[in-house]
Amino acid sequence: MQFKQGLPIYRQIADHMSEQILLGHWEDGERIPSVRELAVNLEVNPNTVIRAYGYLQEEEVIYNKRGIGYFAAEQAADKIRGIKRKEFVVLRLPEIFKTLELLGIDMDELGKLFQNYKLRKEAS
Repeated sequence: MQFKQGLPIYRQIADHMSEQILLGHWEDGERIPSVRELAVNLEVNPNTVIRAYGYLQEEEVIYNKRGIGYFAAEQAADKIRGIKRKEFVVLRLPEIFKTLELLGIDMDELGKLFQNYKLRKEAS
């Protein structure tokens, strides 16, 4: 995993874990890597992983069974999608709309571009 500037490492780890859940690598109720396992795998301090897991627990994406480990929560993927949609709408969409307006791309054209994107993705 390559870490980027501008976003705390614990959030990048939480985003990575969320992506793994969305991709189906961990189903609802399935055990996820321990703090130590993930820290070694990502070559980060275990405290950073603890902070990422704490964030995911606050968002009710994962839960801890004391003495057993961490698990993906029920409806974890739906919860992640809700969180990511809110972030997208608040943080990224205004910039996208601004760019579309500056470039003169209307919603009809955007819809066609999106359909072409989906077709290319399905073909590959």
